[in-house]
This record gives sequence, structure tokens and C-alpha cells, in this order.
Amino acid sequence: MAEVAGLSAAIGAGDRSSAIRLVSSAIEDGTSPQAILDDMTQAMREVGERFSRNEIFVPEMLIAARAMKEAMAVLEPLLVDAGIQPEVTAVLGTVKGDLHDIGKNLVAMMWKGANFRVIDLGTNVEPEAFARAVVEHDARIVGASALLTTTMVGMSEVVAAVRATGRPGVAVIVGGAPVTDEFARSIGADAYAQDAATAVTVARTAIGVTT
Repeated sequence: MAEVAGLSAAIGAGDRSSAIRLVSSAIEDGTSPQAILDDMTQAMREVGERFSRNEIFVPEMLIAARAMKEAMAVLEPLLVDAGIQPEVTAVLGTVKGDLHDIGKNLVAMMWKGANFRVIDLGTNVEPEAFARAVVEHDARIVGASALLTTTMVGMSEVVAAVRATGRPGVAVIVGGAPVTDEFARSIGADAYAQDAATAVTVARTAIGVTT
């Protein structure tokens, strides 16, 4: 399947105007929505890999994700018309008592770039709100973020609330500056995401989707 010339580079560079123009041009030329989506997904995957190699940093990731977001807004109506659905639905939020959202927002953008439907609950989210959103949106993934040691302890309540819904196969993924893999295991979370760059792979692995 042919790539949309320059689209990946535009997204990777955070060039929003070029990304929108290239998506619009590809649509006019009759390129399939799925092919365009595949290019955008690959672009964000490459951004994540570059971040993991310390070739770029948070500001560069943010501008790339914003370019993807704006280009995706052009593409989304065609995806709907073509019946192309997101792979999974993910609920995401910063835990109760914590108002930090940069890391959460980066994860949201990376998940959207990987064709996840993201229900972003914002910051200072009660455990019960995570649980209600899982049921309401039939989510398979819950992402809980915290930047403070005083608030990350509340992640155990998020895990408990999600488990109490009785929904099978829902993976709870935790992350944030003070969070560790050991802590994630200790509270019964399904996975730990070290950063936004790895969040897509972690989420797919947690629910048994590795492609």
C-alpha cells in the first residue's frame, strides 16, 4: 500500500499545516482512509521510538502529537463513513488529588495516534469515575496517571474500583514520575508504562494485541 508522500515526515516534525494539507490532498486523490491512517500511526510510532532513544524530548513529542491530532480531525469523518473503527477504547485520567496532566495528555495523543478511542477524564479523577467510564464506554484499557507520591497511592483504589465492575479483560495501566513497575505489581495493576513513548506497546501487550 503506497505511503502518502511526506506525511510521516510532516507529523514527525510537528508541521501541522503540512500534515493537514497532505491528508486533504491524499483524500482528494482517492487514497483510502485506512492507508492514510496507517501512515499516521507509523509516524507516531517512529516519534515514540525516537523519544525512547533520546533523540527527541517532550516538547518535540507534543508538537508531533498535535500535528497528528489536527490531521486526524480531517480524516475522522472518512474513517466513520468507511466503517473503520478504533482498535479498542481506553479510559484515561490523572488520579484523585493530582492536577498534573502533561504526561497524561501525551499518552492520550500516542494512543489516539495508534487508533485507540480515548475517553479522557481529565485530572483529579475519583476511582469510581474510572469504573463508571469503563462500563459506559465498554473500555478494555484504563490508564491512571500520577505525578506525586502522595497521590499515586490512590491508584490502588482505581484498580479496586475497576475490578469491582466485574468486566473481564480490562487492563489497568499505571504511570507517572514516582510510579515504578514494582509499585504497579504491588497494587494489582496489569502493567506499568514508563513513558508515553512505550504506552502504546504496553497497552497492546496488556490486552493481548501485539500487532
